[in-house]
Amino acid sequence: MNNIDLTQRKDAATPRGVGVMCNFYADRAENAELWDIEGRRYIDFASGIAVLNTGHRHPRLIDAIEAQIRRFTHTAYQIVPYASYIELAEEINRLVPGAFAKKTALFTTGAEAVENAVKIARAATGRPAVIAFSSAFHGRTLLGMALTGKVVPYKVGFGPFPADIYHAPYPNALHGVSTDDALAGLKSLFKTDVDPRSVAAVIIEPVQGEGGFNICPPDFMLALRALCDDHGILLIADEVQTGFGRTGKLFAMEHYGVAPDLTAMAKSLAGGMPLSAVCGRAEIMDAPPPGGLGGTYAGNPLAVASALEVIKVIEQEDLLARGTQLGDRLRHYLDELRHEVPEIAEVRALGAMVAVEFRQPGSDAPSPEFTRRVQARALEKGLLLLTCGTDGNVIRFLFPLTITEALMDEALDILGQALRG
Repeated sequence: MNNIDLTQRKDAATPRGVGVMCNFYADRAENAELWDIEGRRYIDFASGIAVLNTGHRHPRLIDAIEAQIRRFTHTAYQIVPYASYIELAEEINRLVPGAFAKKTALFTTGAEAVENAVKIARAATGRPAVIAFSSAFHGRTLLGMALTGKVVPYKVGFGPFPADIYHAPYPNALHGVSTDDALAGLKSLFKTDVDPRSVAAVIIEPVQGEGGFNICPPDFMLALRALCDDHGILLIADEVQTGFGRTGKLFAMEHYGVAPDLTAMAKSLAGGMPLSAVCGRAEIMDAPPPGGLGGTYAGNPLAVASALEVIKVIEQEDLLARGTQLGDRLRHYLDELRHEVPEIAEVRALGAMVAVEFRQPGSDAPSPEFTRRVQARALEKGLLLLTCGTDGNVIRFLFPLTITEALMDEALDILGQALRG
């Protein structure tokens, strides 16, 4: 078995709609390193799309999963409940921003968390409409696609989408959208498209993921909270990618001093196991009737065991401070390269959530071509990077927060070579 043979088998057995970035196949992984079936090693700056903040196969997570698998693997929590689900809900209630009583429901995927947050908001308010933002990504389900603010490749050929979904501009100074512009866009929606009294929720990523790691300005988040309060609209924070330490806080909303009414989370919550959650104000979470929330695999006990250990690892290994230190180092490294790499238009960072956006030199035009070349050069040298952004001209960095200094040194050396060409 080799990479070429497996690619031929993949093409024959699986649909092209499941896009695959790499032409090699994983054999094993450890912390921030991954080896393919032919023995080649890669430094993993993708982390399974932000899932591995605690690294591949953290030994404490493995121990927790092994201990649980010896007891039981599945009962369906809605049929026969188990204590670990309750324990994790209590931990999440403790950790999510907001000085009010909270409740948490567990699910399986980020898209599920987002959809259930919308369901809960509609049940609590009796209103149908939801506002999302340009360049947002909220999942690949029909409702997730409707909320997502990017057409290619997520929406092409999949409509019609659910009704009563609206989009407002996300503030982005580099792209000419100020906080005032974004607020004006929301107010324009209320005048031309949807009565604010019909809006159940506004959903926002505090740092956009697929959209390009665009960081929400604090003044916009504060104004958005006030606007929602004025109109009785619930604020949903989509922390699927930002949560569990990526931004230097456990949740990115902690940077803003603003408490959302509902928070959706997934990805690094369970360190590689499929698990998501919605946490929110207790009275809002109680709006759906019994049976209105759930799922066959929701709150899988193996994933719950892993998640409980993830929280301990983040706290006891001080990964929030570690992530901030690593993110600062990467940001400074990229800033120092700007005089050598004229394509660098902006370096963005919040904790370890770091990205670099490329434009054609001397122009405002995006450069997805240069972005792809940098990604390909890095991969050839053994560094796995992901692109993002509406124009595909952003590289995002999702290294495990547990990466060693020696491996970070090696990765930055490869990155510098890839950027310089």
